[in-house]
Amino acid sequence: MWFLFSLFSILAWSGSDLFSKMGSKKDDKYSHWKMVIAVGIVMGLHAIYEMTLGGVVVTWNTILTYLPVSLLYISSMVLGYAGLRYIELSISSPICNSSGAVASLLCFIFLHQTMNGLQFVGVALLCLGIIAFAVLERQRAADEIQAEIAAHGKKYSDSFLAILFPILYCILDGLGTFADALVLDSGMLEERPANVAYELTFLFMAAVAFIYVQIIKKEKIMLSREKPKFLAAVCETAGQFTYVFAIAANAILAAPMIASYCIFSVLWSHLFLKERLSKKHYVVIAAVMVGIFILGME
Repeated sequence: MWFLFSLFSILAWSGSDLFSKMGSKKDDKYSHWKMVIAVGIVMGLHAIYEMTLGGVVVTWNTILTYLPVSLLYISSMVLGYAGLRYIELSISSPICNSSGAVASLLCFIFLHQTMNGLQFVGVALLCLGIIAFAVLERQRAADEIQAEIAAHGKKYSDSFLAILFPILYCILDGLGTFADALVLDSGMLEERPANVAYELTFLFMAAVAFIYVQIIKKEKIMLSREKPKFLAAVCETAGQFTYVFAIAANAILAAPMIASYCIFSVLWSHLFLKERLSKKHYVVIAAVMVGIFILGME
């Protein structure tokens, strides 16, 4: 089942990337906090459903036990959303999602999780595919970024931030995935209470973000303009629900597989936003699909 859970998370989170990109406005410096508000609201509603109709029991101890994992994930997501103001999604997403390789390596070293030879080939195809995609996208967009920097008179600092945000995301998300596997594998928490604890923490962060944007900064939030953000939030919440089950069942394989959703994000951008892809892109996509197929057959 870990494979099906991973596959659903890939589809949901790549959809979240697509809608996040559609909802991120370069001229809105609070765009990332508005994204946090949208995700927090949707996750909060799902948490309420789980605790009422779903019968999931969550205590303060549950929230506090899962809090380090929640903070690692939420911090990485805030940085990822902020980074969309400085860099194209097609460049940042492959860098961000190298975190799957980081998590897989940590699980191998510290949790002694293993994979057989064919599984290693599948994971290698996924990791190499993510790296190759990052290189291809960087080459494709380099001229566009430099032209935009020159047109707006921006200095190197923005270029530095463009790379810094996805790298920080990669590190924090990789640590979060490893911590997730540690908590779930040890039996400290079950999957559904852990997920609800995460959603409630995100709801709290949404409240903090709302106070900051609406009250402190007096930035008016118009829900009618934020529809793509809420669609992204629905996809993010759906993907997170199946993600915890996949990580709990087989973190060393699920982490790099789910990380490949960035490639599908770019594919959806090509299909729905009419962004161009080269033959090399399709070769990389094919290699990643082979890697996923290998893991599915194992």
